[in-house]
Amino acid sequence: MSRMGRVRAETSAGWRSFVRRRTAVFFTFFFPVILIVIFGALVRTDPTGEGLFTEPPAYYVPGYLAVVVLFTPLSRMGSEVARHREGSRFEKLATTPLSRAEWLLAQTVVNAVIIGLASLLILGLVIVLTGAEIGFSALLVPYILLGVVCFCGVGAMLGSYTGSQDGAVAASNAIGLPLLFLSETFVSLSQLPGWFGPLVNFSPLTYFARGVRAATYSGVETAAVAGLEPQFANLLILAAVAVVAFALGARSIPRTD
Repeated sequence: MSRMGRVRAETSAGWRSFVRRRTAVFFTFFFPVILIVIFGALVRTDPTGEGLFTEPPAYYVPGYLAVVVLFTPLSRMGSEVARHREGSRFEKLATTPLSRAEWLLAQTVVNAVIIGLASLLILGLVIVLTGAEIGFSALLVPYILLGVVCFCGVGAMLGSYTGSQDGAVAASNAIGLPLLFLSETFVSLSQLPGWFGPLVNFSPLTYFARGVRAATYSGVETAAVAGLEPQFANLLILAAVAVVAFALGARSIPRTD
């Protein structure tokens, strides 16, 4: 069987495994919906211009998308790798032609489909519930795909180095929650202490948020980076981080258990 055939077969198996878990399917789509309803429709902009959610609704589109781009790969890949380790499945995988990188690629494709569908749902709900005026851009597709690749790699590392599925999920939440709010998604740099500002540049999610915002929201002024428009510069940075994260994730997956 060719490499493409192996990846296709593993992708099909991974997709069937996901849809059989009805609870996982439900909460994958339910959690971002609840977030939009609470923060987008119920919590309104502060008329004094202070505190959280003071920007127009379109400003927070990267944050809503980040919920699934960040948490879904981290939790799903972390628990999936941990579950394979506990079931000694990687030991069996080592006897097949499927490499660790091919296995991770197949799982990444499954996550990309899931998150792509969830992203369409999120964009539709943001428009309907908040009245956000979003400028749709073709760059949304590569941003979402690269975000999935990046955090699938990180999730694979979490699953490889934690002791159990519970540990992997706990680690993904411990990492994901701070990143979600401290990567220029829902909280702007002006609302953070001055000393913390440079630290947000170490978060891959920051480049996702900046790029998506530059591509979809005209109300923010962002300076060019190295002579490139911000939506392209941040895309290149995210692509580089995604390649490194995927390579490290594939390398961290154990050959045996």
